[in-house]
Amino acid sequence: MEEPSSSLLSKILLNLRATCKYYTGHPKDLGPSKVLHFSSEREFVQLLHQGYPVVVAFTIKCNLTKRLDSVLDEAAAEFDPDIKFMRVECPKYPGFCLTRQKKEYPFIEIFHSPEQANNQGRNSGDQNITKYSVKVLPFNYEVSAYGFREFFKRHGIG
Repeated sequence: MEEPSSSLLSKILLNLRATCKYYTGHPKDLGPSKVLHFSSEREFVQLLHQGYPVVVAFTIKCNLTKRLDSVLDEAAAEFDPDIKFMRVECPKYPGFCLTRQKKEYPFIEIFHSPEQANNQGRNSGDQNITKYSVKVLPFNYEVSAYGFREFFKRHGIG
C-alpha cells in the first residue's frame, strides 16, 4: 500500500518535470536535432545570406564535445527558427577551422548582421557578385541555453 504523502510528492515532482523550463534532472524530449552540420563553405555563406545569426561550434572528438552537443541541441530547439546553430568537425574541415586562428577546441563563435556592402571603391566589375559584412563575436559565456540567452540579450541578437 502506498502512503498518501509519497504519492503527493511524486505528483509534485512529475508536475515540476513537466512544467519547469530549467529543470535539469531528466533529459528533455527535444525531437530531432536542429543543429546543422557543416558540409561546405558555400552552404555556410548561403546560410549567412538568409539573414539569420549563426552560432558555430568548432569541435573535435573528445568528452567535452558530448556535453557541448547536448547543450547545442537544447539551445537550437529553444531559439529555432530565429537563430541557427551549426557544428563544424574540425578534423574533417581543417581549412575552415584554421582560418579562425584558434588553438584550443572546442570554441564557439557567433556570426551575425549580414548587410549588403556598398559596391563603392574597388568594384569587381561583375554585377552578379554581392558583398556582405558579417560580425564575428567570440562566445565567452557559460556554455548552456541560459548562457546563449544572456549573450544574445547583451548583444541584441535575435
